[in-house]
Amino acid sequence: MRQPPHQRRWHSDCVPRILLIEDDDRIRTSMRLALTDEGHEVVEAPNATQGLDAFAGNGADVVLVDVMLPDLDGFECCRRLRKSSDVPVIMVTARADTHDVVAGLEAGADDYVTKPFEMKELSARIRALLRRARTTGSAGGDTIEIQSLEIRPDAGVVRRRGEPVHLTRTEFRLLCELASTPDRVYSREQLLERVWGYDYFGDGRIVDVHVRRLRTKIEDDPARPHILVTVRGLGYKVQTAP
Repeated sequence: MRQPPHQRRWHSDCVPRILLIEDDDRIRTSMRLALTDEGHEVVEAPNATQGLDAFAGNGADVVLVDVMLPDLDGFECCRRLRKSSDVPVIMVTARADTHDVVAGLEAGADDYVTKPFEMKELSARIRALLRRARTTGSAGGDTIEIQSLEIRPDAGVVRRRGEPVHLTRTEFRLLCELASTPDRVYSREQLLERVWGYDYFGDGRIVDVHVRRLRTKIEDDPARPHILVTVRGLGYKVQTAP
């Protein structure tokens, strides 16, 4: 798990800092006012370049990135964030089609919202991400050894054949949840609730894309997984033996 020098660790006495990267002045202003009313500190950026500079300088607890930006698109902005940070990222898109959603998640986003959206829903998603950020790497737990993996939930560490594996917070929580009870099948709905904290909203595509991303990091052949496997019609499991 990576932690860049400028990325803040969230504490209960801190006001959560939201970095909002949005080029539409009216939308950005309305989102800032609503998020401020929710008790967040909001840092605004009208394009990806200024947003990345703002993050490098002061960090953030959650980043909201619009897909359509005037310089770099939101996907590339997210990829650049992911090169140095596992900060929770929510993509904001005007389209709910599969391409935009999957592209955003494949770029490293933890979640997405589609315009127009209810601020209550966005705030709930932000709160869920903040809760997960506070607990990732802090909860106790014994070392889990499954096939070629060594997982230390208490330290936020994953090793594959002794070599460190760099995961985002969401990928780490997903792996820990599945590995905590190996050979048990989890449905997408169960994983949305346990990993994302969504008990009344969420999209199964979020789970599917994160499973694919996780497989690229822990499997010898992601196309033929033998650790994190699909149980057709039921969901996913981490298995103790190939």
